[in-house]
Amino acid sequence: MFSFFSRWYQERFSDPQAVTLLAILVGLALVLYFAGGLLAPLLVALVLAFLLEWPVAQMLKLGINRTTAASLVLIIFLGIVVLLTFGLIPSVWRQGVSLMTDLPSMIDKGLQTVQGLATQYPQFISVEQLNLMVAELKKLLDTQHVLDIAKQLIGYSASLLVLMVYAILVPLLVFFFLKDKDQLISGSKRFFPTNRQLARKVWFEMHQQIFNYIRGKVIEIVIVGVASYILFAFMGLSYSALLGVLTGLSVLIPYVGATLVTLPIMLVAFFQWGFSSEFGYLMLGYGIIQALDGNVLVPILFSDAVDLHPVIIIAAVLVFGGLWGVLGVFFAIPLASLVKAVINAWPKTEIEPSASAPPQK
Repeated sequence: MFSFFSRWYQERFSDPQAVTLLAILVGLALVLYFAGGLLAPLLVALVLAFLLEWPVAQMLKLGINRTTAASLVLIIFLGIVVLLTFGLIPSVWRQGVSLMTDLPSMIDKGLQTVQGLATQYPQFISVEQLNLMVAELKKLLDTQHVLDIAKQLIGYSASLLVLMVYAILVPLLVFFFLKDKDQLISGSKRFFPTNRQLARKVWFEMHQQIFNYIRGKVIEIVIVGVASYILFAFMGLSYSALLGVLTGLSVLIPYVGATLVTLPIMLVAFFQWGFSSEFGYLMLGYGIIQALDGNVLVPILFSDAVDLHPVIIIAAVLVFGGLWGVLGVFFAIPLASLVKAVINAWPKTEIEPSASAPPQK
C-alpha cells in the first residue's frame, strides 16, 4: 500500500510546476474561503474589471489612452446600473409587495379548489389531512407571525449601509483596476512563485472561456427575462415584471432554476385564470421560451465556453453554491471548467519500473 501511494505521489507531484500550481490553487481557495466576506468588495470589483476590460481594450485600439477609456467605460456602466436601479427595481419591488398582500386570498382560492376536489374524490384526498393542512397554513399566516417576519426583514435594512459602502468602494476599485492594470499585474507577480509556467498555461486556457461564459450568461439573462416579460405583459399576467426578472435570473442555476421559477408562474396564472385557455396559452408560450433557451440560445452563446456533463454542472452548482452562496452558483460552471482544465493540464511523470522487478511477458 505504501509503495502504491509513493508511486502515485511521484507520478503526480514530481514536477515542480505541478507543485507550484497546486500551491497557488490552495492558497487562493483558502483566501476565498476564510476571507471572502472581508474581501467581497475587492472580489466584486475584480470581476467587474475583468468584464469591462474588453471595451477598454477596444478603445485602446482606437488610440484612446487607458485612463480616458477606463473613465468612459465606467461612466457608461454606472449609467446602465442607475437606469436599472431606478427604472426596474422599484416596479419589481411594488409587484413583490403586492404579491405578498394578495397571497392570503390566493391561498384561500387554492384551498377552495382543493376542498372541492376532496369532496369529489374522497378516495384520493383525505378530508382530515386537508383540515390539518389548512390549520397549519392559518398558523403560518397568523398576524403575529407575519409581524415577526416583517421585523426580521426590517432588521436586514442595516445592510443598506453595506450597500452604500459598496456603491462607493467598488466603482473606485474598478476604475483603478482598469486604469493601472499593467502596474498591478506586474506588482502582484512578486507574491507568486517564479516557476509558474503550468499555472500560466491553465490561466490562458481558462481566460477566454470564463469571459465567454460570463458574457454569454449576462446576454442569456437579458434575453430570457425580456422575452418572458413581453409574454407575461401581453397575456395580462399579474406581477409580470417580477416574474420576468425571476425567469431571467433563473438561468443562473442550470436545470434547477427553470424548474423552481415555473412553480410561481403556474400558481399566479392559475389563481388569476384557473384552468382556462389563457392558462394554457401562457404555459405554452413559457414552454417555448424555455425550449428555445435550452436548444438554441445556450448552444449559440456557450458553444466554446462550456464542455461539461450535466451531472458535473449540477454537482458544481451544489458544491460552490453551498460554499459561496449566490456568487458560487453564478461562477459554478467557470470553477468547474477550471478544475477540468487543471486536471487536463496536470503533468504525469512515468516512473521507470524497478530493475529488480521481473520482466512482463
